[in-house]
Amino acid sequence: MSTLLFHRSNPVALALSAHAHLRCVWRLLCTLAAALAAFACAAQELSIAVSRTSLSLPFYVAESQRFFADEGVAVKTLECIGGQRCIKLMFEGEVPLATASEMPVMFNSFSRADYAIVATFVTSVRDVKLVARKSAGIATAADLDGKRIGTVKGTSAHYFLDSYLLFNGIDPKKLNLVSLAPEQIAPALKEGKIDAAAIWEPFAQKAVRGLAGDGVVLPSARIYTESFNLVASRKFMADREADLIKVLRALERAQRFIREQPAQAQAILKDKLQEDQAFIDATWGDFDYRLSLDQSLVSTLEGQARWAVREGHVPPGSRTPNYLQFVDREALRKAAPGAVTLVK
Repeated sequence: MSTLLFHRSNPVALALSAHAHLRCVWRLLCTLAAALAAFACAAQELSIAVSRTSLSLPFYVAESQRFFADEGVAVKTLECIGGQRCIKLMFEGEVPLATASEMPVMFNSFSRADYAIVATFVTSVRDVKLVARKSAGIATAADLDGKRIGTVKGTSAHYFLDSYLLFNGIDPKKLNLVSLAPEQIAPALKEGKIDAAAIWEPFAQKAVRGLAGDGVVLPSARIYTESFNLVASRKFMADREADLIKVLRALERAQRFIREQPAQAQAILKDKLQEDQAFIDATWGDFDYRLSLDQSLVSTLEGQARWAVREGHVPPGSRTPNYLQFVDREALRKAAPGAVTLVK
């Protein structure tokens, strides 16, 4: 009671007490504001399914150099093996964005249309390779006839294999095609379970190394240009176009970094894939890192769709979709106008 009377009778003490109370309230409000800001940031965090491959280097660079953060978007990458698995995560609602070659885009177009390619960020004519065992009697394309060949069905490697065989006058139906997961290819070759395999990097180099002197990469003409693309759900494109544009701008900065500072880019790739310089030296020239949306992408999708129908990889009677409807140009036009050359 005496303390209360003291404060009431002492204006200075009363003012100090009130000031201390206000400071306490202010600290509480600041703590609450910080918590709300952190919650809002977490709620807006953007998850992207990114395939573990040299093709994904622009994403690795954008992460390591903080280009995503600089553009104002909080990106979290989820690693997956192959575009098939990445795009599956998108369809399952785990992520709104995924990286994939055009093959998963084509196959899924026969059953759904709630997604679209928003950018191609790398192309390659040598990413997919045909690795064979010399001890299986394979030295040229002609030696593949009747052999056991492994690949990942429904992927760019599968399409490359069929195109390679037809180009060399071999009927794909005469082969014993073995369906494997990407990570199963190298062990299957080493153990003699298959005679050859069509597979992308880094699994092709793993297979060659596993076979040591018994491995050979068969030469191939430029029969197929693989594209690796950023694919988005249409809901995400409608709800968060601004964030999509920021992602594309960050990727464009990453592309410039790769061109202007290749040594640093290679170091980032080595660290991410846990590979050595020999792997980098053997594959670095296989990739053209460049943002684009051009006519060749649609032409490739159309050709792959005809192949899928002809070879019975889609339900009988399936009709080829209009692939212009599976490429959305608006975000890339706003992020990097010169990258879009696709016409209607």
